[in-house]
Amino acid sequence: MALLLCLLSGCDLAPAYRKPATPDIPASFKETGPWTPARPMDAGQRAWWSVMGDAGLNGLEDRVAQGSPQLAAAVARYDQARALVRRARAEFFPEIDATASVQRERTLFTRGGTYFNYREYAAGGVVSWEPDIWGRIRNLVAAARADAQASAADLAAVRLSLEAELGDDYFQLRGLDARISLLRQTVTAYAAALDLTTKRFTGGAASELDVGRAQTQLAATQSLLDQQVGDRAVTEHAIAVLIGAQPSGFSIAPVDDLAAPPVIPVTTPSRLLERRPDVAAAERHMAAANARIGVARAAFFPNITLGATGGSDTMTSALFSAGTGVWALGPAMATLAVFDGGRRFADLAQVHAEYAEAAAQYRQVALDAFREVEDRLALLNHLADASARQGEAVSAAARTNRLATIQYREGAVDYLQVVIAQTAELQAREDMITINTRRLVTGIDLVRAMGGGWKDHA
Repeated sequence: MALLLCLLSGCDLAPAYRKPATPDIPASFKETGPWTPARPMDAGQRAWWSVMGDAGLNGLEDRVAQGSPQLAAAVARYDQARALVRRARAEFFPEIDATASVQRERTLFTRGGTYFNYREYAAGGVVSWEPDIWGRIRNLVAAARADAQASAADLAAVRLSLEAELGDDYFQLRGLDARISLLRQTVTAYAAALDLTTKRFTGGAASELDVGRAQTQLAATQSLLDQQVGDRAVTEHAIAVLIGAQPSGFSIAPVDDLAAPPVIPVTTPSRLLERRPDVAAAERHMAAANARIGVARAAFFPNITLGATGGSDTMTSALFSAGTGVWALGPAMATLAVFDGGRRFADLAQVHAEYAEAAAQYRQVALDAFREVEDRLALLNHLADASARQGEAVSAAARTNRLATIQYREGAVDYLQVVIAQTAELQAREDMITINTRRLVTGIDLVRAMGGGWKDHA
């Protein structure tokens, strides 16, 4: 019987699993250009944010792993998945239970009317073991292990998402810094313009209408400045929460200028699926679903459990003492469901459908990965062109503003022309900051779309 069980234990009813292949992987990304060269990124570079070249961002990113509650929750979920693997693996080993009992009895002998007191002691043990004949336990372990690997990839995805969200917030903050600096300089210039207009009005060279326009321009810009300062405070608070810090005790020193967007190296399309943790998680869910097919198939075959029991039973009284030893060895249970109303067929159909769902989700995740990279590549390159054009617009608007101011001082135009020129220059400079901020944020999103510094080692 032992030899037969050993031979049967080699059975595995799960379908042979092969990693899914995603067809139509291009040789290179379509949207690469001057700001996204198609040269491979270093797969071993864990601190992926260092490509942005910002020391402030580097310091904040290092604090995410230690302080983020979201990351701590993801770590706890991964620990749960690892515990389930150990739980499934325990099914390979016998279960040993120990038993012991003590009881006291009193018996009346009817002839003599005498009572006798007895004490009974029993001790023993039970050993039961289910040989993995049809591969049920092996497939349970394989499914749990694949789920744990998927959980590890999910953990990496959460970490990457938090790091990228921090990068997005950080560069949004720096964009607000640049706007605040611009608006403060503009408020100073508009205050000087109001002073000039007031003096001209006092001297009779300007109308009260010009003074009103200058006052409106200054007040509106001061209002916009206050709004930007408020937005910066909210963004700073969001960064504090991401790294697990109290917003009331956290601050980031402002800067005046926005950093130049870096040139971001791009991985090859063939390696993209190896670098995305969400793709790896989807593939591991497929492997787990495939193993559960083997578990469902094993339910159609007999379930055999071997058992052994042993122990002793001792009875003592004032007159005598007697003990016995007992043991038993053999199949404790052999069961085979003859009729269950189609439950097992339904379970098998369910796990097949779960595998088909996992396969479809894997393909969708893979397609989304390529789309996200192409989207960011297109944005980066077109935003670079937009930045160059906007630079020309800023230069033209500044030149127009200077000419309008000179002509107003000479009395050639009224103050309305100055207001129009000032508004155009301010808008052009704000648009320039918006474009460059988007370039920085899109750079972060591109690195996130390529999987950051993570690589699938499963």
